[in-house]
Amino acid sequence: MSHHVDADALLRSQIDYYRVHAPRYDDWWERRGSHDLGAEFNEAWFGEVERLYGALDEFGPSGDVLELAAGTGIWTTRLASHASSITALDASAETLERNARKLTNSDVPVEFVTADIFTWVPHRPFDVVTFAFWLSHVPETRFDEFWDLVGRALRPGGRVFFADNAAPSAAQPTRGRFAVRDGIAEGVNSLTDLKNGTSIRRVADGRTFEIVKVYREPDVLRARLAGLGWDVTVATTDWAFVYGFGTVRERR
Repeated sequence: MSHHVDADALLRSQIDYYRVHAPRYDDWWERRGSHDLGAEFNEAWFGEVERLYGALDEFGPSGDVLELAAGTGIWTTRLASHASSITALDASAETLERNARKLTNSDVPVEFVTADIFTWVPHRPFDVVTFAFWLSHVPETRFDEFWDLVGRALRPGGRVFFADNAAPSAAQPTRGRFAVRDGIAEGVNSLTDLKNGTSIRRVADGRTFEIVKVYREPDVLRARLAGLGWDVTVATTDWAFVYGFGTVRERR
C-alpha cells in the first residue's frame, strides 16, 4: 500500500468517496450494520460520543458559526443548539442534502454551501469556525493552507473548535476498533497506511476509493498550530477522539 502520495488526486478521490458513501455515513456514528461491533463496544463508543458532545457544549459555539466539511449533519445538529446562524460547507451535495433534512425543523438559519474547501473564499467573518472528522482528511502539504483559511474566516477574537479520531495503536488496541500490523490499521471497510497517511475505503457496491487519513498526535498538533500563530488546547476523550479549541494569536 505504501507509495508516493499525490495530494490532488487523493482529494479528488476523497470527494468522490463521500458523495458515494453519503447514504451509509451515519451507520458509522450510530453503530449500525457492519459498524455494529457488539453491545460492549457500542456502549463504550456512545460513552465517548457523549464526552465529545460535552466538550463541544462546554466550548459553546455561539454566534455566527461556519462549519467546514459539514457532511450529513451529525455535528450541525449539535451546533444548532448554540449558534445564532450556521453556514454549513461541504464538497458533497449528497451529504448536504441529508444534512438539510436533519435541520428542517431548526429555528437556527442554516446556509448550505457546496464547495471545495481548498478553493472556497469566506464571504464574511464568523464568530466560530468548527470542523469534525475533517482535519485527518487534510493532506500534510495542505495543512498550513487550511489553517490560513480558518484564520481568514474568523473575525478578530473569533474561536475554533475541531474534533477527530484518535490514532489507532497496536500497543493499546481500542477495544477491537482496529487491528494494527506493520503500520497498516484495519478497520471496518478500511485499510489505513499510518505512515503515508492514506486509506483505502470500500463502499457498499464493492468499489474502493483512496483518501487522505492522517492521525495527528495531540502534542505534535498543538506545537504545530502554535508555530502557525494559534493558541489551541488539544485534548482527548478516554480513547476514541481528539479535539481542540482556541484562537489565532496573529495573522500570518
